[in-house]
Amino acid sequence: MAEFKTLILEGIPKQLPEPKKRSLNLSHAPKRKTILSKKEKTLALQNALRYFPEEFHKTLAKEFLDELELYGRIYMYRFMPNYKIYARPIDNYPGHSIQAKSIMHMIQNNLDHDIAQHPEELITYGGNGAVFQNWAQYLLTMQYLAQMNDEQTLVMYSGHPLGLFPSSMNAPRVVITNGMMIPNYSKQDDWEKFNALGVTQYGQMTAGSYMYIGPQGIVHGTTITVLNACRKIDKKGPNGKLFVTAGLGGMSGAQPKAGNIAGVVSVTAEINPKATYKRHEQEWVDEVIKDLDKLCLRVKNAVSNKEVVSIAYDGNIVDVWEKFDEENIFIDLGSDQTSLHNPWAGGYYPAGLSLEESNDLMANKPELFKQKVKESLIRHSKAINKHTAKGTYFFDYGNAFLLEASRAGADVMNEDGINFKYPSYVQDIMGPMCFDYGFGPFRWVCTSGNPDDLKKSDDIACDVLEKIMQESPAEIQQQMADNIQWIKGAQENNLVVGSQARILYADAEGRIKIANAFNKAISEGTISAPIVLGRDHHDVSGTDSPYRETSNIYDGSSFTADMAIHNVIGDSFRGATWVSIHNGGGVGWGEVINGGFGLTLDGSREAETKLKNMLFWDVNNGIARRNWARNPEAIFAIKREMDRNPNLKVTIPNIVDNETLSSTLK
Repeated sequence: MAEFKTLILEGIPKQLPEPKKRSLNLSHAPKRKTILSKKEKTLALQNALRYFPEEFHKTLAKEFLDELELYGRIYMYRFMPNYKIYARPIDNYPGHSIQAKSIMHMIQNNLDHDIAQHPEELITYGGNGAVFQNWAQYLLTMQYLAQMNDEQTLVMYSGHPLGLFPSSMNAPRVVITNGMMIPNYSKQDDWEKFNALGVTQYGQMTAGSYMYIGPQGIVHGTTITVLNACRKIDKKGPNGKLFVTAGLGGMSGAQPKAGNIAGVVSVTAEINPKATYKRHEQEWVDEVIKDLDKLCLRVKNAVSNKEVVSIAYDGNIVDVWEKFDEENIFIDLGSDQTSLHNPWAGGYYPAGLSLEESNDLMANKPELFKQKVKESLIRHSKAINKHTAKGTYFFDYGNAFLLEASRAGADVMNEDGINFKYPSYVQDIMGPMCFDYGFGPFRWVCTSGNPDDLKKSDDIACDVLEKIMQESPAEIQQQMADNIQWIKGAQENNLVVGSQARILYADAEGRIKIANAFNKAISEGTISAPIVLGRDHHDVSGTDSPYRETSNIYDGSSFTADMAIHNVIGDSFRGATWVSIHNGGGVGWGEVINGGFGLTLDGSREAETKLKNMLFWDVNNGIARRNWARNPEAIFAIKREMDRNPNLKVTIPNIVDNETLSSTLK
């Protein structure tokens, strides 16, 4: 432990470390597009070398240029730490601030080899969701956090630690921005260029906000989605229903586990065998099948016997949709969870090409690769359309599948030429059933690393929810019941990968009461160490995304980002330990603004005050906006919140009669 602390405090080593080779056992980011001119490559080297003393420059300049040429980015592999990266118990970190130590815990969890999609490239999930751009940034950031006191704030510019600045005890300890480009410079190629220059990065949200908890977060959202999708189809329940989707890498293997918890037969295709077999080894998927004929037989048998089983197909999802059509295998639920927000750089692999062939084209013939992706999306959509004609319920998971398919020219548009023929899961399920009522992905991390603390926190959360449910209105009884069922089954489903973390959907009342109970348990010693609170971007308030989180906003404001910006500003002065704002997220660079936070509970009175103020705002900012968009569920929810808190006064919309509009516009 002493050596680990010493290495953290050292930051960038005083002596040049020996060169390091990339691990052959890990998944690596594909080579990024060659986009820099010779002059710009010079600038990229200057930008990278400014982290190091002059005596290192000659050696590192050639090495960094080689990385840039080979991989399209300068990752600084030589500076990868020799120690294992994982979420250590909070006491194992050096430092003067409990809050800062909790952030180090979260950063290391994001980069844990069992969690991160491409750990040596510092990418946590989604193909390009990065914690840092390079290893120098990691070393410096950890050093700053170890030096920090509670009257300083660390400022993070897209992975670069600008430095520690004087602030106050009530200010956030870290403020993070990722990809905050001038709007006219936020196209896909702009990201490629400025990321290659080392001046910005795509943080996704929970990756760049240090709030990723492994696949569990996505499992819960997918479970709730699948359960409610089953309810939309019929009242027969999930047993025997077939759910087909794709993506075990960028989506962290969540879908198979979610399918099992929901009680369906699931088939998830993944083109990258490293991702597929990693999830199988981690027991996140039950079976792996490589042969399509064997897959068909297995699925027919599973559906017939109403098994609850998750099957991974080691191959391309397009082949599955087409084969199931030929074999007349009825698909009840269909979606796609590949990282199509990143279509040209590893988020989607086209049918008809191997992984290796695709990676080669991606790097060396990007325009041809782009054409192959578009052709595949057209083929993909055609196969889906055949199934929906037979009765399949298909929904977009908000990863830009329909958006990119439409841009490719696929048949996915309604007759009006404006809207997609298939709904987003937010439009059909999560928006009206969860987000508009204030329910979203509340998550917490036990920084002790002790499973007993997590078990205690589960019990506390369940007890709180059951008490709330006794007096809950009928409108939210189903949400409450689903999440109580989830939390009761959380332990037995082995959801923890990495940090001792949990997630459930809760509204402002639930989040505040659970958090307050945690804080009390920490103060009394029932829970042995601080707990970090956070959330995902699939939430009520923190994200403006017209093709996902705010796709059920119909007043024209879904293309604005006031809510996400206000969310972060409001969280920062109401007590958040850290805040973050990102260009990008699940639907892609330039398509969304994501706001996030972390809040460390240490059992103090100050933490109690912060959690009440901050969590109330973090949720109700979104409900108020959704209410103003005339969403009836949100109008109900915000009126209920005003009844609960007399200091809350929100503008309620007046609803115009359709007849008035029709007669006026004749």
